[in-house]
Amino acid sequence: MIRRIRHFFQKPRAEQDLDQELRFHLERQIADYVDSGICQEEARRRAKLEFGGLERVKEEVRDTRWETHLEILLRDLKFGLRNLKKDRRFSFLAIFALALGIGSTTVVFSVFYNLLFDPFAYKDANRLVVVSIHDVAQAGNDGGTSYSIPEYVAIREQNHVFEDVAGGYQIDLLYDAGGGTHDTLGTYLTTNNFQFFGVPPFLGRWITEQDGSPGAPPVFVIGYKLWKNEFNGDPAIVGKTFTLNGKRRTLVGVMPPRFKPYGTLIWLPLSLSAGAEGTVYPGNWPVYLYTLGRLKPHVNLETASADLDVIARRLAKDYPKDFPERFTVSTPWVADSLMGPFKGMLYALLAAVLMLLLIACSNVANLLLARATVREREIAVRASLGASRGRLVRQLLAESFVLASAACIVGCIFAYFGMQGVMATIPQDRISGEAVIGLNPAVLLFSLVVTILTTFICGLAPGFHAVPGNLHQRLISSGRGASAGLGRGQFRSGLVIVEVALSIVLLAGAGLMMRSLFALTHVDLGFNPERVLYARLATPSAVYNRSHQKGIFMEQVLARVKALPGVSAATIAHSQLPLFGLRSNLSVFAITDSQRREAMIELCSDGYFQTLGLQLLRGKLLSQADVASTRKVAVVNQALAHSYFGNRDPLGQKIRFSAFDEIPEAPHDTYFEIIGVVTNFKNQGLQEPSMPEAFLPYTLLVNDVAAFLAKTTVDPNSLLTSVQREVWAVDPDVGVNQSGSIESFLELYAYKEPQFDLVTLGSFAGIGLLLVVIGIFSVMGYTVALRTREIGIRMALGAQRGNILGMVLKSGFALIAAGALIGLLGSFALTRFIASQIWGVSVTDPWTFGAVVAVILIAGLVACMLPARRATRVDPLVALRYE
Repeated sequence: MIRRIRHFFQKPRAEQDLDQELRFHLERQIADYVDSGICQEEARRRAKLEFGGLERVKEEVRDTRWETHLEILLRDLKFGLRNLKKDRRFSFLAIFALALGIGSTTVVFSVFYNLLFDPFAYKDANRLVVVSIHDVAQAGNDGGTSYSIPEYVAIREQNHVFEDVAGGYQIDLLYDAGGGTHDTLGTYLTTNNFQFFGVPPFLGRWITEQDGSPGAPPVFVIGYKLWKNEFNGDPAIVGKTFTLNGKRRTLVGVMPPRFKPYGTLIWLPLSLSAGAEGTVYPGNWPVYLYTLGRLKPHVNLETASADLDVIARRLAKDYPKDFPERFTVSTPWVADSLMGPFKGMLYALLAAVLMLLLIACSNVANLLLARATVREREIAVRASLGASRGRLVRQLLAESFVLASAACIVGCIFAYFGMQGVMATIPQDRISGEAVIGLNPAVLLFSLVVTILTTFICGLAPGFHAVPGNLHQRLISSGRGASAGLGRGQFRSGLVIVEVALSIVLLAGAGLMMRSLFALTHVDLGFNPERVLYARLATPSAVYNRSHQKGIFMEQVLARVKALPGVSAATIAHSQLPLFGLRSNLSVFAITDSQRREAMIELCSDGYFQTLGLQLLRGKLLSQADVASTRKVAVVNQALAHSYFGNRDPLGQKIRFSAFDEIPEAPHDTYFEIIGVVTNFKNQGLQEPSMPEAFLPYTLLVNDVAAFLAKTTVDPNSLLTSVQREVWAVDPDVGVNQSGSIESFLELYAYKEPQFDLVTLGSFAGIGLLLVVIGIFSVMGYTVALRTREIGIRMALGAQRGNILGMVLKSGFALIAAGALIGLLGSFALTRFIASQIWGVSVTDPWTFGAVVAVILIAGLVACMLPARRATRVDPLVALRYE
């Protein structure tokens, strides 16, 4: 093989060797004839007759060599490149159209591949699952994935489907990085986690089973990003001792960049022994471990779910408070559990970008087909000189390959910058922190495959339509007559119809996403989120282990926050975000109800309602005296008053929350008197109706309350530093975590996913519309050029410019209307697949589809206008002499 390649690059020498070899055989044949008694001249004549001529034999030998085929291919590519250079406007248009399609496809494939097939760097990541419990009574619930330590141990020891089981839970970690105490999230994890994930450390070592043994030295491990940001990548940091949550620990290792389990960058060993460090929360609350399992080879999800269901039913009898009354067990893949409905949107985007690629290919095929129509005489001359149909098709495919290759390079450049935009809009809470989205080898290989496919899609259509036909007719035609291929004109028109139909589908999806995002961002929250700051504090449990100490600290911080310039109202609350809260079963005094009822609980100070702007409907609000004296009173929302009391007066009624009975420091078996009713607000997400909720004095359970809300007259984010400073003024060992404005929270977690859907699908729809405009313009332009003689005859016979304009526009409108009709039918069928991503609008919304059709009609007619106006300027005398 190496010798052949060397010969290919040393062609003169190869030809010389061939000539010498043939002459050797010729001389041998002459010698044989001479030996048989034939004279020299006759022997030479007979030998030459037998060989049939040296040059013919050389050609036959050359045709059998792979080097010859490679040489022909290179000649075709060079010829195709020269042809494309001649028509640079056409080349630029075709390369640009294909680059948009290939670039968009590459971006989406990169996201799709890296999030679904390579989201983690763990060992056998394709076999990692989550153990999930779904409450049948709560539709759409993602299910619980955390279990108490006894439940976790039972799952680990009693299952028959896992190779290994690991677990962990997040905690607040306080540390001093200079300038005051800061708070970050860390993870207590079972000591088998690092072996479970199988990722070697970047520096030092990982946590082992021995680190969880009684009396083992306290250690911890950090992530690569934290090591770079906080310690400037200092390798000497391993082995040093730090204070975390008031306890001295030794840093034993740094993990690589793609290791971020449980969403944190600090990991501590968790011993499962009773009473060991980390086995209970402050206040003696039991901890719950997020539980992962690695399936044994050849075990499917159905088998795993059935096995875990048996264990869960047994645990539900032993721990009834931890399990719903009716539940199902599932074992989804870790990536699926993390992404949730977002995974469906990835498939929708993949389908959308493939439509866009088809639009781009149809566009370029149309341009190549029209160009091949103009080149009919050239192709006919080649055929008359002996070029076979296959040879001519290969030539046109070579030109298509040159276009596709250039488009692939430009498309990858587009994709590189496009990925930056995608990463800025993608919802980070829906993707793995270990996933790396970029132009990796798999993505580049995909781009190469797409390039080859587009070569055939774009090149075969003009190849098979330009080659066949009557050679004589083509030789006497210039390719510009009125009869220059009715079938080809219909094929080009068909491609335009396909482009318009696919563009309608993309525009319809983008329009529905736009309507959905508009509906979501205009949801009536029931309170005003503008300029509301939230901040959650992390307090050292060793210091604030008594209610009165925590209460004094919280009141001091509240007073300082209220005194900040730009703060008009502030409050203490259990939940730093009013959109989420604590749930509890609820019962009404002297009323027996067998139905299980739930309500939300918010522990707060008296300024809560003023801070959020909640309106009082009946009774009164919590007062400072109610909070200070820990009175057993409650303010409820309309949903609770209506659900539990109907038309009866809720004021004076007494209600009880069973969740308090499970908390050691909370008042047990206690009824709270309802003193007021306030308006509803969204308290379980934007898309769900308001749930019954009660507001109680935070002093009932002050150890669990550590959040502040503040109404400001300035940008809330500008006050975060001031809030931190005021907290440190009271106690420098307290950190501020999870702070920001409610508006920024909504933007990041509530609107981010629909914004991503809209930006990506809207971008594809916009590109598709641009390509459709280019396609219609090019087809109508070539149609006008082909019908120049016909137009001249019509004008010579008295046709007015308005008639010619109407004729061309009518022809273009017919294509657009046909494509729009087919696209509408396709949209009604296909938009149902993105129904899970659409909210607040029907998937068959007539206003959206009407607007989409109007946009495509206007854009299409604008694209037709320039060729139509050019047709009206045809000079009849010039047109009649056109041939």
